[in-house]
Amino acid sequence: MKLIDTLPVRRIAFLGDYLPRQCGIATFTYDLRTHFQERYADLDTFVVAVEDRPGEYDYPSEVRYTFDQNSRSAYVQTARYLNESGVEVVCMQHEYGIYGGNSGEYVIDLLDRLKMPVITTFHTILEKPSPDQDRILRAIADRSAFVVVMSERGRQFLENIYEIEPEKIVVIPHGIPDVAFTNPDEAKGAFGLDGKKVVLTFGLISPNKGIETAISALPEVVKKHPDLRYVVLGATHPNLIREHGEAYRTSLVRLAEELGVAEHVQFHNRFVEKEDLLQYLQMADVYLTPYLNAAQITSGTLAYSVGSGKAVVSTPYWHAEELLADGRGVLVPFGSSEAIAEALIHLFDEPDYRNKLRNEAYQYSRQMVWHETVGSYHRLFGYSVTNRLNLNADALPTLKLDHLYRLTDSTGIIQHARYTLPHREEGYCTDDNARALLLASWLDTDGEIVDARIPWMIDVFASFLNHAFDPQVGRFRNFMSYGREWLESFGSDDSHGRAIWALGGLIARTRRPDLRAWAQDLFNRSIDKVLEMTSPRSWAFTMLGLSEFLHRYPGDRHKQELHRELGDRLCALLRQTARPYWYWFEPILTYDNARLSQALLCSDVPEHQLVGLHTLEWLRDVQTAPEGHFRAIGSEGFYPMGSEPAVYDQQPLEAAASIGAYLAAYAYSGLDIWREAADTAFDWYLGKNDTGLALYDESSGGCYDGLQPHSVNYNQGAESCLAYLMARAEIRAAQVQQQASQKKSEKNSVRAK
Repeated sequence: MKLIDTLPVRRIAFLGDYLPRQCGIATFTYDLRTHFQERYADLDTFVVAVEDRPGEYDYPSEVRYTFDQNSRSAYVQTARYLNESGVEVVCMQHEYGIYGGNSGEYVIDLLDRLKMPVITTFHTILEKPSPDQDRILRAIADRSAFVVVMSERGRQFLENIYEIEPEKIVVIPHGIPDVAFTNPDEAKGAFGLDGKKVVLTFGLISPNKGIETAISALPEVVKKHPDLRYVVLGATHPNLIREHGEAYRTSLVRLAEELGVAEHVQFHNRFVEKEDLLQYLQMADVYLTPYLNAAQITSGTLAYSVGSGKAVVSTPYWHAEELLADGRGVLVPFGSSEAIAEALIHLFDEPDYRNKLRNEAYQYSRQMVWHETVGSYHRLFGYSVTNRLNLNADALPTLKLDHLYRLTDSTGIIQHARYTLPHREEGYCTDDNARALLLASWLDTDGEIVDARIPWMIDVFASFLNHAFDPQVGRFRNFMSYGREWLESFGSDDSHGRAIWALGGLIARTRRPDLRAWAQDLFNRSIDKVLEMTSPRSWAFTMLGLSEFLHRYPGDRHKQELHRELGDRLCALLRQTARPYWYWFEPILTYDNARLSQALLCSDVPEHQLVGLHTLEWLRDVQTAPEGHFRAIGSEGFYPMGSEPAVYDQQPLEAAASIGAYLAAYAYSGLDIWREAADTAFDWYLGKNDTGLALYDESSGGCYDGLQPHSVNYNQGAESCLAYLMARAEIRAAQVQQQASQKKSEKNSVRAK
């Protein structure tokens, strides 16, 4: 794609490994961030470094956060840090080996949680990936706003092998220093190589670099050019050192001795800084990369050598084929010492030809200097932030129903858990089975996943409500023992209202005529009983169920009248209770508070809607901490009028209720502040709260039962699990709707033109 100037970004995080870690990716991350900051000094850029040996590196000041590549939980914590850092875009370097898990899969946990666009630079793109490598690269690309490759072949691989959409792929060449085109002889004195013909190979030393092939070529070359020196610059790869020590380097020294060329080979065994590398490159007549494997999509050392105006001899690995095409270098077959010898002899026999190659390479490389490279990244950052590419839905944690299924048996969903295990002694309740039926009906029509368990769970939860209803009294019973015995003749007003809400949701959404017919029958037999109830929550839950019903059957006059009557009751309560400092329906804030405002916002009566909006504005202020995050009313005392709100224990139920209400306010008003409030409330589950601890447990798919002063309640009961899943479902539904609206608007704009 063609990059265009867009709105500027002010804060960028560069994520990858980083110097002083001895790794080519670390060097690239360092160079990219350093040159970016030099060109765009007014921007705030910093580094998040992934570590193979935590605590062992002495990082420069731009590294503000580090994490252990082998700790899966650290990826979640890193995402939390980035989300709270004010970063507008993350620039991530990807190489399978620098992230933990099978083929580096842990990084997906981080990407799943980031709320800003991610630009991913792929340093390795395999032509024949393993199934895991293929899956992980596709997943990373799917979660990235754009992916960057450094060559056209890389683009082709992403399109043809990994099926990445072309408009997401951007080719930005590997950056190189902007150095002068100089005579190598002028720099040789500093290395004691005056009057010598110098061939240089640079990089972390390992068997796949083909250095033994290059050494094997030297006997023929030095016969004709006895003043040749082959400089092998670079430390042995750290991973090789850990496993085998210096055995490989020793074998190279021995090979040179056996071939009688030891005096022509110099091993400079050190990890060099960029400034030192440039000095080495300046004094080299020829740069040699005798790699043994074609599957190298990017080579930073090759880019540096071309940028320094070197005559290059290389095996035809992918990056070399592209960079040295059209007479910019000499390609030789893999593993052929004879071809390397022939190429070197020709270059030193024909200095004019050698200088022609140098000039061609240098002129071509001007588009690759860091000034140009970071300019391309800067435009890409701005473009991704401006357009965002509908990435918000991908910021949600992956939908996981394991714990919901764990708590559900053939009777219904069990109320409580001991840690993650169903606590059977506590039995079942209509409250939770109604919530579960409503959630399952949402999931069944959403289409995010296809899971055979969802239709089964719908039948289970519906059967529970069917059994809970006592036609003799027209009420739902609430509590049932694990032995399937009802513990009361009828349940609370609130449980009755929740059951009606679930039935209304099923009527509005199910694709099964049999289920809809059953739900309508039970809905009609239970609805009028609400008029005898005094709980404002039972009214609100019933109104929400009626809103669902009327969405499908808008002309039902009886349901319209009942909906209005219940809304009028809530408004009357507000008039009785409200004070200048207390704009609420009751003299105390307890649980599921926001559902009262939500019910009125879902009405079609203007007075109801305004009351719903204004009461929610007041509640939102109460539930916002001074630091800006969501703070639920604590259950240890709640919030009586004239007192102070309890801070703990904060319940997952409150965040879910607030999200539903905030999104209803957004649908009513169209004001982005309500979408932002919903996102802030959802962040509460992920750790943006008073203690910084996540309530959502990604390993189980459940949700902890409460936020305490210094910890969480480690039990994961049904109410908490359902609250999180319902909150996530509502956030996702709003995102999908917004994306559809944007696409429709774009189409209309195109038609207008």
